[in-house]
Amino acid sequence: METMCSSLLQISPCTGSRPLGGKPHAAAEFVFNRKNFGVNWKGMSKSPCRSASNQWRKFFVLSQCCKDCQTPTLKLRDFYASFDKQCSLKRKAQEVASCLEERCIFLVGMMGSGKTTVGKVLAEALGYSFVDSDVYVEKAVGGTSVTQIFNKYGEKFFRDNESEALQELSLMPKQVVATGGGAVIRAINWHYMKQGITVYLDVPLDTLARRIAAVGTNSRPLLHFDSGDPYTAAFVGLFTISKKRSDSYANADARVSLHYLAANMGLEDISDLTPTAIAMEVLVQIEKHLKGNGDISTPTPA
Repeated sequence: METMCSSLLQISPCTGSRPLGGKPHAAAEFVFNRKNFGVNWKGMSKSPCRSASNQWRKFFVLSQCCKDCQTPTLKLRDFYASFDKQCSLKRKAQEVASCLEERCIFLVGMMGSGKTTVGKVLAEALGYSFVDSDVYVEKAVGGTSVTQIFNKYGEKFFRDNESEALQELSLMPKQVVATGGGAVIRAINWHYMKQGITVYLDVPLDTLARRIAAVGTNSRPLLHFDSGDPYTAAFVGLFTISKKRSDSYANADARVSLHYLAANMGLEDISDLTPTAIAMEVLVQIEKHLKGNGDISTPTPA
């Protein structure tokens, strides 16, 4: 049975100039037990932080349960840092959203570049809907998977349906669309995607090959291999595909290089980049594009 401790601790998840002890807007109760570390949200609005101009801080009331357990300080510190980054992402999203005028954002890039993962984080921050164009095509074809579509009907059939999907999606406001890796090869698709903002997630082939080799290629019809070293086979296949698509990716309005972003943040491995950090850089590069600054080769300082 959980026993509430009498000691309470207040922390601020958002940065600002108002001194600690300012007026709280909401509270969340932290519940600790022997098995896990969870959070019960109480009274929190959908937006974890107000705009940057609002100096009031939100506070958490931390309650320790299991009086024979110690507060997991490391997990609490990690949560605090993560929440602070989410606050920053939300503030940046609010700034950029005012310039987007409800235009869609189309994420392009090679398979395994993280378009879906980053897209979901980005959509949530902006208050947009998220759509995976591959899933959209699958539903249009009766729930058949992309791999099955390729095997049964061929690539051209899939590409035709993909173009129809992008045309439909380009007419819908306030959406973040994660496109398929090959969506960039047709000029007509660029016509549809340019109705919104296109962002290229540029990920080194080595990173892509390691990701794909780790999970397999059952959902990658253009990169399926039955034998041999998974990493080598994936890398060779990705290299061949990238040669055909590199010029097309360059048509994007903005580019986010995960290599430069990781280096700028002092990270040795690109896999250490969080979806939140990448989504933040996407917003920064979109903002530069909207303001007419076309320098998209290097990320903003951390």
